[in-house]
Amino acid sequence: MATLPVYRWRLAPDGYATRRQLRAAGLRPGGQDVAAQLERPRRRRGPLIAYLYRIDLAKPVRPMTPGRWTALAKANRARRICPRCLTDAGYVIPSSLGTCVPCDSPSTAARSV
Repeated sequence: MATLPVYRWRLAPDGYATRRQLRAAGLRPGGQDVAAQLERPRRRRGPLIAYLYRIDLAKPVRPMTPGRWTALAKANRARRICPRCLTDAGYVIPSSLGTCVPCDSPSTAARSV
């Protein structure tokens, strides 16, 4: 197993990019393996690691088809429906709550009784 070249933060040579940088350029890794590693030192913990991909092997991002747009809209709509009261909350329900805010917190009237 070959080891990856490791570069310090901001010192990677040209021709490498992170996933975010590829996406900003309209590219994707396209099935290639990680080509190098970037390390950013931290004081009290281990270094932050970012994986780098070769830009020359990257492929263009696949375009969104009408079917993908529909599926994405359905998924986002489902994240807004409260499972307890079955209403559209108007926002994405936090996974930490599991329900909309009014269902999660007891009403002020119930507390005063």
